[in-house]
Amino acid sequence: MNNLKQSFLDSLTMTKRCSLISLRNIDTVITSIVVPVLMMLLFVHVFGGAMSVGDYNFIDYIVPGIIIQCIGSSAAGTAISVNNDLRKGIFDRFRSMPISKSSVLTGHVLSAATRNILTTAIVILIAILLGFRPSAGIAGWLLVTVILVLYILAITWISVIFGLITNSPEAAASLTIVGMILPYISSGFVPTEIMSRGFRVFAQHQPMTPIINTIRALMMNVSPGKDLWIAIIWSVGLLAFAYLLAVKIYKNQAKK
Repeated sequence: MNNLKQSFLDSLTMTKRCSLISLRNIDTVITSIVVPVLMMLLFVHVFGGAMSVGDYNFIDYIVPGIIIQCIGSSAAGTAISVNNDLRKGIFDRFRSMPISKSSVLTGHVLSAATRNILTTAIVILIAILLGFRPSAGIAGWLLVTVILVLYILAITWISVIFGLITNSPEAAASLTIVGMILPYISSGFVPTEIMSRGFRVFAQHQPMTPIINTIRALMMNVSPGKDLWIAIIWSVGLLAFAYLLAVKIYKNQAKK
């Protein structure tokens, strides 16, 4: 019990440290909000008139994709932060201290996840100001929150891996572009049915599509059907895989 309590306290300390570092780089946080908002304005007011998305208003259709893109763009900051600690020898110093070894990575993840949740909430509020009209009830919003938190944790642990395996912050950030590109090749901005066959097959079988479909359905108070369970399986699976791989890489680096 004492070890568990100490690990918890160490994780809180590391989370506070990483949060303070983020506040010193507030431009990164602002950018992660501004870019998705600009994309939302671009799609709604430039391309919206040419898009057909069935029974949805276009802004109602694309907001879930914008949210997922926002989360992906925030991952770059986490990868850079982890890589900076690695290159500057901060991790080596922490390993020599009487603290929980897992707390070092957990601090980065909890800080990034908290930042991501806040930026996601801001993007949703801005979307409402621009005309987004969700009709979800309390249960729907709770499920949306669960899906988003699972996905945020998964993408954050993946960004930790990128920070651990690269040799520079620039390289770490460049790998996270996957999280920003994949929403485009999904149901995030147009129905997958109108894509060419190769892209359609990929879009229908990659994790972003069921996650986005689930968030969209829940926000608009529509049953997500089997997409809900597929989204949860993808999110939990990615989270477990990324966590185990990140911890393994971190431990292997400690042995060098």
